[in-house]
Amino acid sequence: MDGTSWRAAVRSVAPDAGIGPPKGLLETRGRDRRGITTLCAHSRTTTPGRGARPQPAVRSCRSEAVRFDWVVVGAGLSGATLAERIASERAESVLVVDRRPHIAGNAYDEVDEAGVRVHRYGAHIFHTVSDRVWSYTSRFTEWLPYTHKVMGRIDGVTVPLPFNLTTLHALLPGSAHALERRLVEEVGAGGRIPVLALLEHHDPALRSLGEFVYEKVFLHYTVKQWGFRPEEIDRSVTGRVPVVVSHDDRYFHDRHQGIPADGYTALVARMLDRPGITVETGVDFRDVVDTVHYDRMVYTGPIDEFFDLAHGALPYRSLRFEHRTIGVDRFQPASVVNFPDDSPFTRIIEHAQFSGQHLGVTTITHEFHEPYERGRNEPYYPLPQSEHRRRYARYAADAAELGGRVVFSGRLAEYRYYDMDQAVAHALTVFRNQIADGPRRRSARVATGAAP
Repeated sequence: MDGTSWRAAVRSVAPDAGIGPPKGLLETRGRDRRGITTLCAHSRTTTPGRGARPQPAVRSCRSEAVRFDWVVVGAGLSGATLAERIASERAESVLVVDRRPHIAGNAYDEVDEAGVRVHRYGAHIFHTVSDRVWSYTSRFTEWLPYTHKVMGRIDGVTVPLPFNLTTLHALLPGSAHALERRLVEEVGAGGRIPVLALLEHHDPALRSLGEFVYEKVFLHYTVKQWGFRPEEIDRSVTGRVPVVVSHDDRYFHDRHQGIPADGYTALVARMLDRPGITVETGVDFRDVVDTVHYDRMVYTGPIDEFFDLAHGALPYRSLRFEHRTIGVDRFQPASVVNFPDDSPFTRIIEHAQFSGQHLGVTTITHEFHEPYERGRNEPYYPLPQSEHRRRYARYAADAAELGGRVVFSGRLAEYRYYDMDQAVAHALTVFRNQIADGPRRRSARVATGAAP
């Protein structure tokens, strides 16, 4: 069944008919005697991104005829949240698939050979203002207290970011006091003003400060991150970069903030450890739809790939990571140090600082932004430009024609940026609005989980 015909089947199949070819083609595993979700890794599994350790081998899958109520494409936070809710609240069977060789998506972490827990796809700090999201995720992890602070290397000086009064006094000592007074008068003590707003300010001194921050902090980092100058990117993204009128160097001010005590991979594994959930990694969803019966799908991958690029490819930015273990206990003054200059990398991450590890050695990661190329790297960030949003709108219209048989959720499926807490919050809302009260199969068990 090719891509066009199976999507036509999604549109036309009766609600109880299921989707899929004859039985016996899928390799899968169920749950063991303890009721623990089992993972199935397929032979075509590739290794993780550059620098990551190969995944441990698993015992081979057994062939059996199988049917699921749901297929969830993507084992990141969006997919895991929806799979957990479906299994816990609707007591329906779920097959979760991911083309990577592991669960947890971009939040995947593991302990490297030096004993350092490494975020393989860049720094991930969980923070949220939502009590609902914090309470929900806390079901699956205990938290290490953590306050995220970012520093930047500017003109040979390491200073706090976002640009604040400490940064001001370190970089412009001769005029800092006068500029601080003007900021307090115009913005207010503790206030925040976007860099782009400073560039248009009526006060010449503050406008000059805006030009300094734009050049030293904003311009080169934006070009490295997005591949475009700030004025070529949607202002809803670039307009958020502030100057902070205080000495508070916390990067986030959310009510809840922390690092999962056993890591993000363990958090997601516990989410998926539910009766009725089967997980397969290293498998493309196109193979699944050709080899398994199911009723509905949750799709969290790139929406343009779902529709075989029918309206053209949506562009994304990707990342490349170079991991290195060095023989010092601490390498830099903060877990993340940005380089808003002409260095080829955007930042250096020191992973041991997230969990407070002191091992006498440390693992650092240089992070490089680059264009996304299908088959070579992974899509991370939708490109924030209006022409691409218009193209996405055509894909969204195609998704609406599927009549709810496929639920699209997450950063790639909706072509918009979500922080981790936003991804979880949105998935919970999608479940409530699009799934929770939908028709159930007569064979479904009585749900016992409490709604978050």
